[in-house]
Amino acid sequence: MEPDLISNHQSTSELCKEGDVGGDLQSPTHINPLTISVDMKSDHQVVAICPNNFPNHVTVIRATDQMKELQTYIRDVDTTRSDFRFCADRLIRMVVEEALSSLPYEGVEVTTPSGAKYQGKKFMKGGTCGVSIMRSGEAMETGLRDCCRSIRIGKILIQTDTETQEAKVFYAKFPADITNRKVLLLYPIMSSGNSVAMAIEVLKQHGVKVADVLLVSLFCTPFGLEHVTKEYPNLKILTTEIHPITPNHFGQKYFGTE
Repeated sequence: MEPDLISNHQSTSELCKEGDVGGDLQSPTHINPLTISVDMKSDHQVVAICPNNFPNHVTVIRATDQMKELQTYIRDVDTTRSDFRFCADRLIRMVVEEALSSLPYEGVEVTTPSGAKYQGKKFMKGGTCGVSIMRSGEAMETGLRDCCRSIRIGKILIQTDTETQEAKVFYAKFPADITNRKVLLLYPIMSSGNSVAMAIEVLKQHGVKVADVLLVSLFCTPFGLEHVTKEYPNLKILTTEIHPITPNHFGQKYFGTE
């Protein structure tokens, strides 16, 4: 087992003053237009909310009725915790599968049962790792491991001081060779973007290039996207929906800590 790099951090910037765990975020009064191409052809809410396109490194998974049903169950206050987890895990699996499609693969030749040769693809082991922003990000770890059993997953714990309202990084643990890996940053709900911004800063401190990070999220607000993409223009982002109101109860409901 290769050693882990462990570090504890204190607050180092004015990036974060939120916990991304409160109630529904109110719609921002103004959102500056961004420039992106969104991968969807529908009357999905993002079209009305963000009439201008987003940068091409922000990908919204094409909306389907099945995906919309899962999003609806997750948002519905009357959804039981059992149904919530079931729908959340399905939606997580969808976004994780899409994320893995963007990672490095290599060519491989295999022999079929009939003896024929087949030129295929194989995931490049050791070239990628996951990093979850605790605690809600941990909900996505099982989905990632179900799709990629050998992947290593690091963790970042970011919490808001109840007295100063300043967000701090209390814990970070990554694979020792994370600088040589692509990073899937797992965080289901991005509201203000502050927690994501601080996580990116911690990764940078450990030698990770922003261009090697893919944020894997379920729901994002336009405000959070604008914040993060302006601060880190090379960051790649994958999500299922962009909407000014996000289900910020996600972590509490998923882990039963409501």
